[in-house]
Amino acid sequence: MIHFLSQHFQLETHNTTWKRELMAGLTSFFTSAYIILVNPLILKDAGIPLSASIIATIVASIIGCLLMALWVNAPIIVIPGMGVNAFFSYTMIQSIGLTPNQGLAVIIISGLLFFLVTISSFSNRILASVPDSLKHGITVGIGLFLTFIGLQKGGIIQSSDTTIVTLGNFGNPITLSTVIGLVVTLVLFVRNIKGSLLVGLLFTSALTLGITDKKEITTKGIDFHSYGHVFASGDFSILQIPFWIAVFSMTMIVLFENMGLLSGMLPDIEKFPRAYKVVAISTIASGILGTSPTIASAESASGISEGGKTGIPALVTAILFALSAVLLPVIQLIPGNAVAPVLIIIGALMTKSVVDIPFSDFSESFPAFLIIVCIPLTSSIADGLAFGFIAYPLAKVAIGKWKHVSPLVYLIASLFLLNIVASSVLVH
Repeated sequence: MIHFLSQHFQLETHNTTWKRELMAGLTSFFTSAYIILVNPLILKDAGIPLSASIIATIVASIIGCLLMALWVNAPIIVIPGMGVNAFFSYTMIQSIGLTPNQGLAVIIISGLLFFLVTISSFSNRILASVPDSLKHGITVGIGLFLTFIGLQKGGIIQSSDTTIVTLGNFGNPITLSTVIGLVVTLVLFVRNIKGSLLVGLLFTSALTLGITDKKEITTKGIDFHSYGHVFASGDFSILQIPFWIAVFSMTMIVLFENMGLLSGMLPDIEKFPRAYKVVAISTIASGILGTSPTIASAESASGISEGGKTGIPALVTAILFALSAVLLPVIQLIPGNAVAPVLIIIGALMTKSVVDIPFSDFSESFPAFLIIVCIPLTSSIADGLAFGFIAYPLAKVAIGKWKHVSPLVYLIASLFLLNIVASSVLVH
């Protein structure tokens, strides 16, 4: 069996080992396991029962990771996306006024449109047409976004009424344990200790639990009966204009957010077409299962940083997600700040792509710069992409190089502009 799996995942071809891939899988899971608790809490605000959304989150993540592992053989973790789940709950449901069942139908249709793009030549043309400067900007922007999330989770920075964000309270036990955990993780990482990110995560968890008041775990058993009212419950109200505006916005988000994430993280870019199809299929499955869309998660970078090159990390993550249904009370013991050191270090690694942006050409660097700063400052990968893609053709037209821009980039910029307008209409 081991020999068969080794051949399937092509360990020798990828110049890797089982130990390295399994460690990458454990790191990927523990870095992304927070979604089991966080996503249902956000979907609860959309009116989806907590137990039902926990089941949907776990099953959708298992399906996405298995497809990525067995069909693509890539170390990409597929879980419900942060940001897009907020769009689902707070924009589509609370602002637009769609029902939860209508929202799930929107996800299914958006996933189908996404899939149609992936099976056409359009997806390859997108990858070929998008300028390298924007691709590198996406990678750096996502890296800063992860770092920003990590700093917030660890209490190193906090919100401020006067300066938006400010330095956190280092006298707080959680902040202090995060800082100590970051130092330990950094030392292990720079010394090239295998499994340093996972060890750092577990160390930070233990330290946090040791110096803070332990709270009793009160998780109740999962109510499978409530899930029957969510599974395959989409309400296709196709005659409503708000429904189709939501479809347009959701399609733009999943299409370009996944494009940016995959092009920035895949160790082997030749696997992009299949990986792109997988996230489209998993988006459809998400709507059927009863959760917001799954995406190629930025947390995949944690396993890749540990040396993951094949689909084994995704397979390990899928298995652990399945076990998590039973071990949910144990997973809850992992404090939210424990992933902060991992996210901060991963973010630093991703920002290395900034050196590949041609800053000598302002028409190339400025759009990339907008992506870099707008992704973390808007807390939205999709919005950051929109600013950069709209600015790129404008900058080229301004210097008379409009012919150097692919027609597809003009189309993408126009669609992003329409998405911003449509989103403004939806909110107001």
